[in-house]
Amino acid sequence: MSHTAHIRSHRKPRRSASTIAMRTGVAGGVLSTLAVAGASGAAHAAEPVTQTLELPTLTADLAAQVAQSADVTQQAAASYQLQAERDAAAAKAAKQAKTDLAEAKKKAAEAKKKAEEAARKEAAERASRAAERTTLSASSDTGSSTGTGSSTSTGTSTATGSAAAVVSFVQAQVGKAYVSGATGPSAYDCSGLVQAAFKQVGISLPRVSQAQSTAGTQVGLDNLQPGDILYWGGAGSAYHVGVYVGGGMFVGAQNSSTGVVEKPLSYDPPSGAVRVL
Repeated sequence: MSHTAHIRSHRKPRRSASTIAMRTGVAGGVLSTLAVAGASGAAHAAEPVTQTLELPTLTADLAAQVAQSADVTQQAAASYQLQAERDAAAAKAAKQAKTDLAEAKKKAAEAKKKAEEAARKEAAERASRAAERTTLSASSDTGSSTGTGSSTSTGTSTATGSAAAVVSFVQAQVGKAYVSGATGPSAYDCSGLVQAAFKQVGISLPRVSQAQSTAGTQVGLDNLQPGDILYWGGAGSAYHVGVYVGGGMFVGAQNSSTGVVEKPLSYDPPSGAVRVL
């Protein structure tokens, strides 16, 4: 017998090949899993995290409400714009009206001033003529009393023929209205009355007093006859005319206050006279 026959061996018993293989497979699987997990973790750590928000999908009702709201907003904007345009137009019109009113007031003031100046001038001329007539009358009276003066026909009231027709016409118009530019039959101005009177006997006179004051032969105021045209102002620049009707009286369309009147020469002494008939 061998001297080692009874000594126990210190070697571990051999494991079977299948056991080793199984254990090796398990370990490899674990390592693989760890490796994949590590790789996945590394990959996730390297890439940034992106959060995705999903918007709600508009339903048909919601889309209709949005469209309606947009229409209302657009209509409101259009209304505001229209109102703004109206306000601007109204402001512009008010400004223009204010300007027009100021201009009208200015023109009215200027017209009033001119009328007042004309009235003052006419009054001064009348006063001057009255003083002149008074002087001439005094001279005439003195001459008559000394026997050096000549008698006149100013006081004669007899009219015949065409002169009588002219006198009759103007006397028939007494009491009618004075209207500037009127030529009858219901109203006259001074030259319109004279023109209408001479038209009755087939004589065509100029329309205005300036021209009528030179339409015939100049005669002295101390030698008047019925039917003579009286004028106030200068010959060719007269501002008023009338018709002598005899007896120291005349008929004329004086002004808007008196209308057509028959007055004595002393009421408003004329500057001169012309004879057409």
